[in-house]
Amino acid sequence: MAETGNKLNSPATIKLYLNQTDVVWEKLQNEGVVFSKLDYIRKKYQEAAPIFVTIYSWFVGQASSIVSRPVGAEFPYWAQRELVNLDTSGSGHVFVVEVPLDEVVLFDYKEWTKILQFKYLAESEDDEKIFDKELAAQGVDEYKVLTTSFYPMLKQKILKSWERLFRHDAEIKAGASEVKSVSAALWCIKKDWIVEEL
Repeated sequence: MAETGNKLNSPATIKLYLNQTDVVWEKLQNEGVVFSKLDYIRKKYQEAAPIFVTIYSWFVGQASSIVSRPVGAEFPYWAQRELVNLDTSGSGHVFVVEVPLDEVVLFDYKEWTKILQFKYLAESEDDEKIFDKELAAQGVDEYKVLTTSFYPMLKQKILKSWERLFRHDAEIKAGASEVKSVSAALWCIKKDWIVEEL
């Protein structure tokens, strides 16, 4: 999975696809590096921003222990290993980058989608069934648990389960993971990573 470095001992890299707005693209071309900010998230998601800020803030706290967050980075940029998983709707610039593995956090796209839906990230099918029974016994779903303060124990279980999102990072980087749909988080985008614009 990981591409090897060249003869000059450059670090191993991974090829990723991104789709960024015209504003980000222009800033990247002019400044050579861009960082995502809280204001960008609020502007993009508008009334739904508080939900995304909550989830993204959790992600930032966890991902920072895998790859240190540089000064200037508030939130990550999202990228995909497969073009088919990239949202290319709307305007923007779709482009390919090659990123050093030590500057990227890798995870399962399907598991991240579950987190965005406020779902419990089960360890196994049996674990998921057990947790579903706990929810049913209290007459609630994950969204209600996470958006109210009435179910602190269930909320803690859900948040703890989300840590499983990062269980495949090292395996994916080593090329030994069976994860097919790989997503990536980048604390910044650097102009010199760009391979081509699509």
